[in-house]
Amino acid sequence: MTVSATAPDARSLGADAKLIGLVGLAHAISHFSQLVLPPLFPWIKDAFSLSYTELGAVLTVFFVVSCIVQAASGFLVDKMGPRPVLFAGLGLLALSGFVYATAQAYWMLFIGAVLAGIGNGVFHPVDYTLFNRKVAPTRLGHAYSVHGITGSLGWALAPIFVVPLAIAFNWRVAVAAAGAVAVVVLLVLWINRSVLHLDVKEVHKATGQGAHAAGGEFDFLRIPAVWMCFGFFFLYAVVISVVQTFAPSAAAHLHAVPVGLVALCLTTYMVASAGGMLVGGFLVTDPSRCERIVAIGFGLAAALALVLALADFAPVLVPVLFGGMGFASGIAGPSRDLLVKRSTPPNATGRVYGVVYAGLDIGQATAPLIFGALMDHGQYRSVILGLAVVQATLIAGAFNVQRVRRTALVPT
Repeated sequence: MTVSATAPDARSLGADAKLIGLVGLAHAISHFSQLVLPPLFPWIKDAFSLSYTELGAVLTVFFVVSCIVQAASGFLVDKMGPRPVLFAGLGLLALSGFVYATAQAYWMLFIGAVLAGIGNGVFHPVDYTLFNRKVAPTRLGHAYSVHGITGSLGWALAPIFVVPLAIAFNWRVAVAAAGAVAVVVLLVLWINRSVLHLDVKEVHKATGQGAHAAGGEFDFLRIPAVWMCFGFFFLYAVVISVVQTFAPSAAAHLHAVPVGLVALCLTTYMVASAGGMLVGGFLVTDPSRCERIVAIGFGLAAALALVLALADFAPVLVPVLFGGMGFASGIAGPSRDLLVKRSTPPNATGRVYGVVYAGLDIGQATAPLIFGALMDHGQYRSVILGLAVVQATLIAGAFNVQRVRRTALVPT
């Protein structure tokens, strides 16, 4: 019997750890690619004489494409297996970095964004299919935790990787180097490709496809909890988008933060978020608590955002508040992922994760247009207050998922 066909409970800790590590590395590059451009906006803005709204439009294209691909790739993963889809995604992320680097006009940035969006769209269906099919159930909480941590670290590393290169050389060298990082990770995963193997027959058996399938491929779309999860992730993506793109600059205007501390705000948020996810991985060992953990985490984050928007304090404390928001949000991360697993029928893993996590892309496509316009009009306090409102709304979203999950998975 092959490793891929082995029951998850029978797998060793070492095998699970290696799989989780490799998937986490790939996930880090997915998040890394999402933050390659935003830290370089000051350089790109001057190079092409753009507004914040125009820069936000590039991100919108990235996430719209990623949304479409994410929903579609869930079906592809269920049919082909996750490994080939993962390799294709990493290759396209690498290619996008090189396209950005050679862009000679504003419209050429959109070509890079389309390629990056296609590459980015495959990761959640791939990652969670591998976890849910190959990792022992008793270790799933830790797998989700590591997954979230590596994603946050990917976000945190992007600014401190590309900005020094842009300062030392130029922004084109920075994005080309980011593409090279994706190539290196692709090579690492290719060398360890046997760990990522999931037999296509086993995938079909697990996902209910083939001659013995007991329902249509789209039956999962009739599950109310799937759409509640979609809405939850849409709002969560708005939070992430605001933090990544505009909140540090808005806070800098409100509290006279020096330029050197502005970049530190995002890195502090992401590193603290990774620490919060480590804690959250242990808290989620009891699945029945996941909604309460999400509510506590985002409630604290919303409170800190209100302090950031309304209180007066020394500029040096701004990164500290960003770190607090990141840690509180990070605690909710593994529980957030468990909300989806508890709402997913066993025969539709890739498809459900593809559709639900498409909410992330739609949220990140929408937020830059709205909050970019606020930034262009100098509404810096409104940016932070909007962040607090969306964080608070996530509390109700988590409990709504719990409420509708009691509905039968596929109505007859």
